Amino acid sequence: MPTAIAVTSSDLVLPPHDRQTPPAVVQPQKTLEDSLYGMHALIEQHGYVIALHSSSDAPAVTRRLHTVRSVLESDRIALLGVDLPPLGVALLAQQLRQLSVCDFSPGVLASSVRLLAHYIYAGALLGSVAKLDRVPVTLKSHAKSWLPGAQFAVLANPRPQLVRLHTADEEPLAGPEFGTRLLVAQGPQPPSDWVTGTLAPAWQVQGSLPVPLPEGSVRWWGTGKLVEFVAGLSDVSVLYQLVSSVRRETCHWCGLELIGDRCGFCAAPLREPEPPPPVRALPRGVT
Repeated sequence: MPTAIAVTSSDLVLPPHDRQTPPAVVQPQKTLEDSLYGMHALIEQHGYVIALHSSSDAPAVTRRLHTVRSVLESDRIALLGVDLPPLGVALLAQQLRQLSVCDFSPGVLASSVRLLAHYIYAGALLGSVAKLDRVPVTLKSHAKSWLPGAQFAVLANPRPQLVRLHTADEEPLAGPEFGTRLLVAQGPQPPSDWVTGTLAPAWQVQGSLPVPLPEGSVRWWGTGKLVEFVAGLSDVSVLYQLVSSVRRETCHWCGLELIGDRCGFCAAPLREPEPPPPVRALPRGVT
């Protein structure tokens, strides 16, 4: 069975691309007992579990996940916090689901999270940045967010950027230089076609898909006047090539495979290679 992928909310489970893409599971569940039984069943069925959680999740959510892993005394649960907006977390989970049916070991799959996140372009169209604290906002932008009809295009990942739209000095929102698919989640306000009508052509996306707005998006972006969007790789063959191109190492602590500089399961850093022994000078006269 493929490695199980877990998310902290059902609205972070995107529709599968095809019948081969396994579903994600939701952890933690309503009660601690349910969470324990559910996680134990996942380990028994899949062997390993990768649980994604957002850095913006309530502390109670992450405490529950750590409690479950501690009570089960399992080294087969990877708890990975990611600093992405909710829709970005959903896309990352979908990519892991796609890769879980490939021939990657659980350790490689877990340690690929940071690599995959680097290629996710996550942002939003906002009607106000007055309460936005996830991306640097200047005092000038704060003041202009109170003007009627103001709109801001904000990129949170991979590099923060904030642009006020419909101005003479409007900058383009930096986009990917590779083929992506765009996911668009409309917030509870009058619809806007800027994302699909302006941003999508500028980014040359290979198609866009409307999806429901995750519940945590309003809290993450600080306003209900938003359209959240995320662009990323969707072809499993490209994702596979990206991950498989990175050199694999063995974790010196738990023995699992990894890519990058840190194990996804035990969080141990990659051990630096020992320096070669110093070369001793030969005694005079010895050749």
